[in-house]
Amino acid sequence: MKIFLALVAIILCGTAASAGRAEEPAVKVMVLGTYHMANPGRDLHDAKVDDVTAPEKQRQLETLARELAQFRPTKIALEGVARTTDFTSEEYRRFTPAELKTNPDERAQIGYRLAYDLGLEDVYLIDEQSGAIDYFPYGEVRDFAEAHGMKAYLDALNADVEKMIGAFNASQKTKTVAQLLAGMNDPQEIEKENDDFYYGLLKVADQKSQPGAELNAYWYMRNAKIFSKLTQIAKPGDRVLVVFGAGHAYWLRHFAEHTPGFDLVEPDDYLR
Repeated sequence: MKIFLALVAIILCGTAASAGRAEEPAVKVMVLGTYHMANPGRDLHDAKVDDVTAPEKQRQLETLARELAQFRPTKIALEGVARTTDFTSEEYRRFTPAELKTNPDERAQIGYRLAYDLGLEDVYLIDEQSGAIDYFPYGEVRDFAEAHGMKAYLDALNADVEKMIGAFNASQKTKTVAQLLAGMNDPQEIEKENDDFYYGLLKVADQKSQPGAELNAYWYMRNAKIFSKLTQIAKPGDRVLVVFGAGHAYWLRHFAEHTPGFDLVEPDDYLR
């Protein structure tokens, strides 16, 4: 009888604790997938981005910042590796608007600009990189495909990505920065691009080796660690704008949707 009562007490306490947690306001997360505005050339497929420090692009970015401000973010998290234990950006603390005329990096052009406009004390860098782990082991996929008669298949996957990038490059002449980002953040397009390329790589395999599956696993790990860092900086009721390369959007959106205490906010209404 005592054991039964103890179990009831544990269950009731757990229920009460769960109810208490449920009363806490969720963290609202807007994932804004973006292109790399400074043309760093670090991705498997790179766009050729027009100069965003040019006057017309600056006007477009100012408009974008005003629109994103309507989300009322309390924190902004960016694609960068922090050197501080609390993930705060030392670069943001030195930032002034004059930097926008010379620094095309999207962290400055979108993240620091908006944080400065909103008067936020800090910006957070939550990317995950490791010298010990290759989170995108594409070389193994390529080598396997070439050795097992799958080169044409892999080339076709890459050709589809290159076609998409070519369309993006051309559209910069006719679309604003906000319009470009709206296209990149369309949920259906995000899912299609992930499924076509990343899940397409699952076929690069045989009975002994599955390098495409391993690439997917490592890519998942990197994004899971990124979101784990976000959970460390976010408090109940926060409204967090996450600005990352568009390739991360699929998994970061997934975690925002499925992690208890977090809600995903679509950026579409703020990209006019």
